[in-house]
Amino acid sequence: MKAFAVFKNKTFTKMFIASFASRMGSVIGMSAFTLYLLHRFSTQPFYATLTEMMYSLPTLFLFFIVGVVADRLDRQRITINSDWIRAVLSFGLIGALWLGWIPTIFLILFLRESVSKFFVPAESAIVQGVLSKEHYQVAAGLNQMTNSLFNLFGSGLGIITYWTVGIQGAILVDAISFIVSALLITSCKLSKEARLPNGPHKVKDLNARFVLQDFKAGIRYIVSNKLLLSIVVGFILFGVVNGGFSVMPIYILKYKLAPTSYEAMTIWLGVVFGGGLLIGSVLATMVGTKIKMHWMISVGVLFSGVFTFLASLMTNLILFFTMIFLLSLVLPFINVAIGGWLPSIVSQTMMGRVQGCVDPLMMFSQTLTLGGIAIMFPAVLSINELFWVVGGCLVAVGLYYIIILPKQARKYDDSQQADDLLVKMAAITED
Repeated sequence: MKAFAVFKNKTFTKMFIASFASRMGSVIGMSAFTLYLLHRFSTQPFYATLTEMMYSLPTLFLFFIVGVVADRLDRQRITINSDWIRAVLSFGLIGALWLGWIPTIFLILFLRESVSKFFVPAESAIVQGVLSKEHYQVAAGLNQMTNSLFNLFGSGLGIITYWTVGIQGAILVDAISFIVSALLITSCKLSKEARLPNGPHKVKDLNARFVLQDFKAGIRYIVSNKLLLSIVVGFILFGVVNGGFSVMPIYILKYKLAPTSYEAMTIWLGVVFGGGLLIGSVLATMVGTKIKMHWMISVGVLFSGVFTFLASLMTNLILFFTMIFLLSLVLPFINVAIGGWLPSIVSQTMMGRVQGCVDPLMMFSQTLTLGGIAIMFPAVLSINELFWVVGGCLVAVGLYYIIILPKQARKYDDSQQADDLLVKMAAITED
């Protein structure tokens, strides 16, 4: 099977495991920390929302530089240093928790997440550089399966870790996971093209003018690629969805469906959601080569919005979990299609800057959403209305993609065929 054949590439295997370890630390620690805040400040959900904001705000401060750094500096060193710095900050977070310094805790969370913003575009660009184009969609499917496992077990592991060894123990798992990731990436032997596709640069080269010019180049690259631009526009509302779903599930359990048993139900919700993602990931990977990627994306987004809206109308846990399962079943089709498509239409020399432009759009809308939830829930908006806003955003994006993507995909394919023909004619002329 292609999904297993890709692991013959030892470098990809190490990067895959490293990414898994790095992600595991973040998920377990974050789940435990959210539960810790809900316990300590049970009548003030503001603190749980503020924690989520600490994971999205850094993008607003760093969006203009992370992509440039990933494209200009050594991508391997970026990922390694990111892991080591986050491990050190995790130990600092343990100390701040022990001392009870709440402002310091949120500051460390902000710094740790800021460092992680440099990891993601560099790691994605490395994977693009070590794989051939025919493996991009397989890698995207595997990445989606990994995300599914985290959704299946991540929250549960975080809660169980919190129950067993406390919040400090959960953060210690974070630190160990980052160290494992750093060691694995260090052991990878990467080509210069994968590490430095734009040639060697030094940190001192990245002055304000250079960074601004490179960031503008990334924007121009996206705008000039109409298909890429059409996809990116939808990412703005995806940020609203991410922001909503980072807190809405636990809120609806705590304040509506299971106020006395929301902790245990959160684990079961993770099992249901992760199970649906895992099944959907397998299905999406299997049929991904047989269905046009633009249809996988647009129809998947549309149905996700419908199931989100229906989930808010459910009045008992069984029906709510059913809607969440159906929602999680279609999400992998979106992620696998986008994850397999972007590396195919984005140059390796520009991947970091494209990621550096896309992530801020999502995080900006995600941060605004979390800020809005912190202010308006429950004083202005009910939990049902939060679900309606997010579901409406998904439906809007789905309709937009259904109208725009097929036409842009055809134009892109025609231009690629024309480019291939010119290359062949040039080769014949030279012969």
